[in-house]
Amino acid sequence: MTTRLHPNAFIGRTKPPTEEDLAVALQASKGAWDRLLADLAGQYGVTGHEWKSYSPKAGWSLRVTRKARTIVWLSPQHDSFEVLFILGDKAVRAARQSDLPKRIVEALKEAPKYPEGTGVRLRVKSPRHLAALEKLAAIKLAN
Repeated sequence: MTTRLHPNAFIGRTKPPTEEDLAVALQASKGAWDRLLADLAGQYGVTGHEWKSYSPKAGWSLRVTRKARTIVWLSPQHDSFEVLFILGDKAVRAARQSDLPKRIVEALKEAPKYPEGTGVRLRVKSPRHLAALEKLAAIKLAN
């Protein structure tokens, strides 16, 4: 899991990706994408999914919600995907005090602050990172 930004796989598209498009773009990381969504739904009731694009130049991202609350954004890349959590101050404090991997805690320190919270972006290529991401989602949900 890295914090370096990579281009969205669907830049230039005017329509959201299909499951087939997603499988082609994500390649080996498609299993991690699917499992993360399934685990968030099963463990935390995070079941809302809405594709969003603010411009064809930006590509498409999946807004993942519980009721009306955005929990995480997933942005498809080529052979990976990026997760974006926007965390409030309480969630940032809880994450820093948790046993999250050092990489995530460091990413939180470097993350930009927006009016709605601290935006931490992490790149995912394999399922081995999912437990930490699910823990970060649980921290967001609790705070």
